[in-house]
Amino acid sequence: MKPLFVASVLLLAACAGGRAEAPPPDGRPTIVSLNPCTDAILAEIAAPGQLLAISHYSKDPRASSMEPAMAARFRATGGTVEEVLALDPDLVVAGSFLAPATRASLDALDIEVATFGIASDVDDSAAQVRELAALAGDSAAGEQLVARIEAALAAAAPTGGERVEALLWQPGGIVAGEQALVSDLLARTGFANVAPARGLAQADFVSLEEVVAAPPEVLLVAGGAVGQRHPVLDALPQMRREQFDTSLLYCGGPTIIRAAERLAAIRQRAS
Repeated sequence: MKPLFVASVLLLAACAGGRAEAPPPDGRPTIVSLNPCTDAILAEIAAPGQLLAISHYSKDPRASSMEPAMAARFRATGGTVEEVLALDPDLVVAGSFLAPATRASLDALDIEVATFGIASDVDDSAAQVRELAALAGDSAAGEQLVARIEAALAAAAPTGGERVEALLWQPGGIVAGEQALVSDLLARTGFANVAPARGLAQADFVSLEEVVAAPPEVLLVAGGAVGQRHPVLDALPQMRREQFDTSLLYCGGPTIIRAAERLAAIRQRAS
């Protein structure tokens, strides 16, 4: 390896940010996560010093599913091979859209890579938690996180009454389809996602005019477009408008706990 490249790698490691910790116990693998959803899960189940870095997305409140204080505990990388090599992990965890060139380079360096897709429902997320915990060498920690998720969902489940019709209006004016994790969360917390009933699929666009013409009982606004902030939305007496943080939309794991609590609070007010 050339001296200049070594110096560059060491500089990247020094500038990655976060706090260095002692090596993980019991010979557990050290891990670098390149995906914001796996970041959040691993931050909960990894032993001190085991998670060497998270993705830079988790340091950005606009893209993170982690609380800022939790994200601040860890270094972050931009996902380059050089940054990963500088940290010298035993395992890299990434999303299923990891660039082929990056994957090939990591394979050539004999660094194990595990990829995970987007969880489509709560059961899928629980399976991912368990798989990540097994890879991290602590299946018990995974079961503890799954138990916390199940407890939060049980607490958020409606005790009776009909489902509240809701439309989740996401960034860009799109809606969630039936196979989205957040749709499963809506159903488990007492809502009926009206998007499928209106012939809308995942990522279909809904205009302000369409919302006004057929307002749901609850409009969950998870975006900041001009139409999503229009004052006419407050002039619809039969509709309740509620903000839903974008950090709760896409990731499973511990994010489910916060999403369930938020949805339960919204449903209680709507009822």
